Amino acid sequence: MNYESILIEPVLSEKANILREQGKYVFKVDPRANKIEIKEAVRRLFKVHPVSCTVMVVGGKPKRLRNRPGHTSTWKKAIVRLPKEEKIAVFEGV
Repeated sequence: MNYESILIEPVLSEKANILREQGKYVFKVDPRANKIEIKEAVRRLFKVHPVSCTVMVVGGKPKRLRNRPGHTSTWKKAIVRLPKEEKIAVFEGV
């Protein structure tokens, strides 16, 4: 698995913005990726040195479409913590 395909997209929400102020960045990642691969992908793509990585699986929510029950897809989320002196410039708007 190459490093560009591990990180799918950043998660932009109110909670993710609060975490970003603490030096933690939230990404939607490939479900097959593990913590070591995620940290390495962030290190190579953004030229930073991640300290830790927390991974969780977000379950799909029940939804209805035209009176038919269904649910949204399950996805994997990673929270990557960086040292205080490092930031990812893409998130900061630089």
